Amino acid sequence: MCILMKFNESESFTFEELLNATKIPEENLKRALTSMSMGKKSQKVLLRNGNGLEIENDDIFSVNDEFTSKLNRIKIQMIPSKFEKNKSEEKEIRSNIEKDRKHEIEAAIIRIMKSRQKLIHNELITEVTKLLQSRFLPDPLIIKKRIEALIEREYLKRDESNFNLYHYIS
Repeated sequence: MCILMKFNESESFTFEELLNATKIPEENLKRALTSMSMGKKSQKVLLRNGNGLEIENDDIFSVNDEFTSKLNRIKIQMIPSKFEKNKSEEKEIRSNIEKDRKHEIEAAIIRIMKSRQKLIHNELITEVTKLLQSRFLPDPLIIKKRIEALIEREYLKRDESNFNLYHYIS
């Protein structure tokens, strides 16, 4: 709103003038101006004189006098930000996803084994993959690790004569 209020003072502003006048961080100002000037035709509140998709310091913005809306309030869709995540932040997100998936994989293994009671390793991996493929594609090595964890916690056990055969422990 503070961007639009500046246009009460003058007909047009360059990007740099708006940046200095509003004290909005450059990335946020670019996002807001892009949303107001390059969106759908029905949402173009501002007009932009400039080339390319990226907003430059010398781009000139002015109010779109032809903009009309029947609504008392208009909603301007903000474009997603392009901020870059830190490597540590990205690792944390990945570890949270893997942690959540670990529980889903274990639940799928238990669900399958509860209904089948005994199953060969490759068939179990195939069944788990089929069950979870609508959400994500699980890695067979991670499925194997989850099977091992369930064996350690005594939800499953290996057959004494056939190492590839698992039994569900009720």
